[in-house]
Amino acid sequence: MAFVYIGLGSNLGDRKKNIDAAADAIASNPGTIIIKKSTIIETDPVDYLDQPRFLNQVILIETDLTPLDLLRHLQQTETGLGRTRALPKGPRTIDLDILLYDTIVMETRDITIPHPQIKNRIFILKHLVELTPELTDPVSGDAFRTFIK
Repeated sequence: MAFVYIGLGSNLGDRKKNIDAAADAIASNPGTIIIKKSTIIETDPVDYLDQPRFLNQVILIETDLTPLDLLRHLQQTETGLGRTRALPKGPRTIDLDILLYDTIVMETRDITIPHPQIKNRIFILKHLVELTPELTDPVSGDAFRTFIK
């Protein structure tokens, strides 16, 4: 079993309902349980700015899925909750990102772990530290709390 941190975000429709539905769908996979959920916070969009504000949350799960199988499950969940990919980084009903998967460091055509934007997204850092204050970056070994300025 692996411990995995997943970022959830929504800026279309009933954002809270979308996040709750996504967490339920993640937990519905056999061999996956939610250990903890961070608070939900509202954030400004990044990269593509002409869109509504987001609600964001991070959950910690325990799963027997491999990173690629988990990625497929998350993408199916996004599709099932109405996500379309018409505009890169654009508005979306739900966005699900694998942030950390145990201490694995990997980069393939399909997935990069740890998520490459963790240190650039203060809300992700705050959520990770909220869930696990002593959590460290598997690449540098530094505590994530040290990246919060």
